[in-house]
Amino acid sequence: MPETVFDRSHVNPALVAASLGGSTLGSYWLDGLDVPTWPVFAGSERFDLVVVGGGYTGLWTALLAKHRDPSARVAVLEGRTVGWAASGRNGGFCEASLTHGEANGEKRWPRELDQLNRLGLENLDEIEATVAAGGWDVDFERTGTLSVAVEPYQVAGLRDAADGDTELFFDEAAVRAEVDSPTYLAGLWSTRTTAVLDPGKLVAALAVACAEAGVEIFERSAVRGLDTRSTAGAVVVETKQGTAAAARVALATNAFPSLLGRYRLHTVPVYDYVLMTEPLTDAQIASIGWQNRQGLSDLANQFHYYRLTADNRILWGGYDAVYHYGGHIRPEYDDRPQSFATLAAHFFATFPQLEGVRFSHRWGGVIDTSTRFNAFFGRASRGRISYAAGFTGLGVAATRFAANVMLDHLGGLDTERTALQMVRSVPPPFPPEPAAYLGVQATRWSMDRADHNEGKRNLLLKTLDAAGLGFDS
Repeated sequence: MPETVFDRSHVNPALVAASLGGSTLGSYWLDGLDVPTWPVFAGSERFDLVVVGGGYTGLWTALLAKHRDPSARVAVLEGRTVGWAASGRNGGFCEASLTHGEANGEKRWPRELDQLNRLGLENLDEIEATVAAGGWDVDFERTGTLSVAVEPYQVAGLRDAADGDTELFFDEAAVRAEVDSPTYLAGLWSTRTTAVLDPGKLVAALAVACAEAGVEIFERSAVRGLDTRSTAGAVVVETKQGTAAAARVALATNAFPSLLGRYRLHTVPVYDYVLMTEPLTDAQIASIGWQNRQGLSDLANQFHYYRLTADNRILWGGYDAVYHYGGHIRPEYDDRPQSFATLAAHFFATFPQLEGVRFSHRWGGVIDTSTRFNAFFGRASRGRISYAAGFTGLGVAATRFAANVMLDHLGGLDTERTALQMVRSVPPPFPPEPAAYLGVQATRWSMDRADHNEGKRNLLLKTLDAAGLGFDS
């Protein structure tokens, strides 16, 4: 099988081991984050809206619900602590795309793509305006994304996507003048579609804004079930410590098993792994350039994503996407030494001039993956329950859009959002085990082969494409 640029890296294992030695297992974003603690829910209470899940989707839903109706009594029930899962572990790429990229949107909703792109940009603009108006300290930078070709076959696609306005093509010399890596053959800077931010600070800012708006937040209050049989029209949300009766319920449980049985197989939890370097010196920054501080990613199926933090660390993640049999989510899965070693080796292959840099943090977390690779929406109990999940790793901005969709649904509103085919359709579920595990492993193997074969997709990937299930990063 032909090699890829990363296969040819031959990075010294001793260098990799030294770079990881002493690193902290846990999200850099949450380490030492100054965030309030919230009480445990207990007793019996009645609310206008109960939101299940204290990540981005849940917090945006609660906050926007109070904006729509300040008099509404709104509660957020979080099973652990606010933002501890995907919202506190992601790369901090706040992207406009609602469709997990242009290619995935073109394949699935070609007639709506222009509208979806407009709505996605409006959503990102509104997030930026909210951050500015609220004075949120979240290290928000509207830098755009630089997509880089690291194999010759990838160059033409970048050149074809350029428009000379907001999509800027760089040849090999130009891209290396922008960010200097010997692996880069070309680049495309999408200047408007991405911001980078601190995910932990965003969680904290959202939670504080919710509380200031009158939202009641409860932590360590895992929801065990929903009872929709009440003759009074309320949905009873059951926790270990008590019950919350709600006129409306929004489910924002991300990769965790849905409280609605019909959607249990519509997402699978896929583990992603991330490294964070120590802060770079001025000389180290100068050796790579990166003066425009874009978020970066390469174009492989097994791709890397990386960006600079406010204090000039490099976050480096991606490549491995690991599914465990049965879809289990367990703390021990957060630590996967082979993935961290692979990431470190690829980091030094990309930036050999940073030899000697050490990683301060390493962590893993689950991505709520759907068969169409972007969020889907559902309603239940005669419109009293709304649901959004399946963001597939691109949810930092899209969760706000999803919050508005859920609130539209719960309010019985017909809006531009609810009329979208993307919103009205639900993707096929994953098959039950063992077919799910075997299918995911076969797909990962096939994508790896495609990366080693100039991007050419084998029969399995072509079949999945024809069935509307094909992966496109």
